[in-house]
Amino acid sequence: MDARAAQAIPPEPDWLSQEFLADPYPYYRALRESSPVHYDEARGRWIVTRYHDVLRVLRDDEAFSAQQDMSASMLVSDPPDHTRLRALVSKAFTPREVRRLEPRIRAIVDDLLDAAAAGDGMDVIAQFAYPLPITVIAELLGVDPEERDFFRDASQKIAVAMGPIADRGVAQQADVGRGQLSAYFNELIERRRAAPRDDLVSALIRAEDQGTSLTHRELLAMLLLLLIGGHETTVNLIANGLLALLRHRDQYELMATTPGIEHEAVEELLRYDAPVQYTGRVAKADTEIGSVRIRKGDHVRVILAAANRDPAAFDRPDELDLRRDPCPHVSFGVGIHYCLGGPLARLEGEIAIAALVRRFPAMRLDEERLRWRPAAVLRGLETLNVTF
Repeated sequence: MDARAAQAIPPEPDWLSQEFLADPYPYYRALRESSPVHYDEARGRWIVTRYHDVLRVLRDDEAFSAQQDMSASMLVSDPPDHTRLRALVSKAFTPREVRRLEPRIRAIVDDLLDAAAAGDGMDVIAQFAYPLPITVIAELLGVDPEERDFFRDASQKIAVAMGPIADRGVAQQADVGRGQLSAYFNELIERRRAAPRDDLVSALIRAEDQGTSLTHRELLAMLLLLLIGGHETTVNLIANGLLALLRHRDQYELMATTPGIEHEAVEELLRYDAPVQYTGRVAKADTEIGSVRIRKGDHVRVILAAANRDPAAFDRPDELDLRRDPCPHVSFGVGIHYCLGGPLARLEGEIAIAALVRRFPAMRLDEERLRWRPAAVLRGLETLNVTF
């Protein structure tokens, strides 16, 4: 079956509009029900929305490639390069290593909440959800946390250019952001060569110096990925998760009053509103997804957020249930490209969200000032104002 023919599908939305970003799930549901393997004529790619189809695409490395450009990033590379690049940093993100960061994460959270408590409310993004993960990843890498405003500005220029772009200037700004971060890291690499430290940047430089492990281009790509990926998704996890709780008061109170619920709660928040909405693959050979023919070279957009709301995989998928068990979401992907920073994001989310709702049990959302940033892949809030 070739699904390029006309289909009974919902109208194409503006993926960057505030209306769509505020709630893309009705569109995902309509696609999943009417055209689960849908050919997007405008962009020349397939859109896959069913849970088991998404699993198949992400796990089938023989049929689908993550390589979509000439980037040296392991995010869009296939074995053997992906295997080699991932091995260089995987030890720093094992659950055991991440747990060693717990005291420091709790200290940062406490400091941020103490500062926020001096007022009668805050912008959760600017005062909490962003400073926490950028400080953690900056300290892990060995870069200056004091530069976090610079990191945020440069990384957001890149983040909003992932996925559909309505303004050509956005792509130009993304190039500016990459240039700014590359210049910063080039200078940092030279400093660490002269005076190594006990940090991840120094460790990766040592790998580069071995000659066969990491090229300079790969080193830069790795540092960009770790810095951006190490905080952008966690910002979305914390902020989107808090928004969901504020809109489901019974679940907010459950989180605030139930010790030990943090882990299962964060898994459900990850499922309910995924920090990364979709990812992409390219067909390496003619194949089929759900009886639909996919041709070699076709691009496939895999909607993780749609898979997480598939009733074939989850009971009552549009309900927020912090006690949901099991909760096999795909928010961090599956297969060999499973998110390397998943354990760190989980730990930060568990500590941050629980501490926030327990410190401020009467917190209320200011809906009028809620705004989403124009980013379809890393869909997240630009502002999240609350009162205590």
